[in-house]
Formats: sequence, C-alpha cells, structure tokens
Amino acid sequence: MSFSADHLANQFLIAMPGMADPNFAGTVIYLFEHTDRGAMGLVVNRPTEVDLASLFDKIEIKLESTPLSTQPVYFGGPVQVERGFVLHEPNTGSLYRSSLAVPGGLTMTTSKDVLEAVAIGNGPRKFLMTLGYAGWSAGQLEEEISLNGWMNVPLSRQQMTEIIFDTPVSQRYERTMSHLGFDPSHLSSEAGHA
Repeated sequence: MSFSADHLANQFLIAMPGMADPNFAGTVIYLFEHTDRGAMGLVVNRPTEVDLASLFDKIEIKLESTPLSTQPVYFGGPVQVERGFVLHEPNTGSLYRSSLAVPGGLTMTTSKDVLEAVAIGNGPRKFLMTLGYAGWSAGQLEEEISLNGWMNVPLSRQQMTEIIFDTPVSQRYERTMSHLGFDPSHLSSEAGHA
C-alpha cells in the first residue's frame, strides 16, 4: 500500500479500546506529519502534573501572563519527553524559528521563541504545550491501524481547534469519537477481516 507524503497528517488518531500500550490507551493524537519515513503526532488529552508556571520557571522564562500559569503541560508522547512541543493555531503575524505548519491544519513549534512570546502575552492565542511526542517508523503506524490499534478521524481545522483548545480534557476522546457517526461502545478490540 502506498501513501502520499501527507496521507494522515492533519488528522486525529484515536486509540481503539484494545490499545494495550499504557502510553496510548484512551488517547487522542493530532498527527502533524505522516510520510513514507514515518509519522509524528502529539497526544492532546493527557495533562501532566506540571503547569506552565512550573515549566517556565524551570527554563528560566518569566511568565507574565498570570491566567496561563495554571494551564497544564501535556504528555505529548513517549519520544523525547525532555523536549517541549507547542501546538498552536497558524501564525498570523510573527514567525518562530522552528515551526512546522501543517497544510490546512495547525502549527507545531519547538523553538524557545514561541515560549518567550507566550510569556509576555504576544504568543499564539490558543496553544497546547507538550513534553514529548508520539512517533512511528516507516510503515509502523499503517501496521498498527491494520491491527485495529488506531482509527483516524479527518476533521476540519475548526473542528480540531474546538476539540484541542475549547473542549474540556476529559471530553476530548468522546468528542472526537462522536465525529465518526456511531456509538463507540460498539467497537471491538479485535481486528476484523472479511
């Protein structure tokens, strides 16, 4: 099976009920890259005990925007958990040093300048900060999908933005599932073959 360079990029992946890996059970992932070399995404529904105030203090940036101080930092995935990833709306003004703009989707930035902008109130209006990311080698994600580990959910940017930035964390999985048009309780953890 051959995939275009952005086959599943800018879609959600939902962990199916049979997902045994504790890193991913019950997760919703925003996939920002999917090529013939592999895939990368960020878990958007697993907050950690760390908040932005603690993280900014640790990286020695003064967070002047008090309302943001209690915003949680999320577990983005088990790869490079010491590294920060910021998922945000596409830039309308300033550009950051290290950003990947997903065509028709959101932007993922890894450079410190986005955090410096957030700290003084000039950063993206809506964003989600993660530590780590989810990654798959060439063909690995396709295999996991074929084994009923994941279901992909293509949505409009507006729908994705509402789920990631406006929906309470505890409801993001169910809200994403609701776009599939069937009751998720009817899903099986077994892969079916005709």
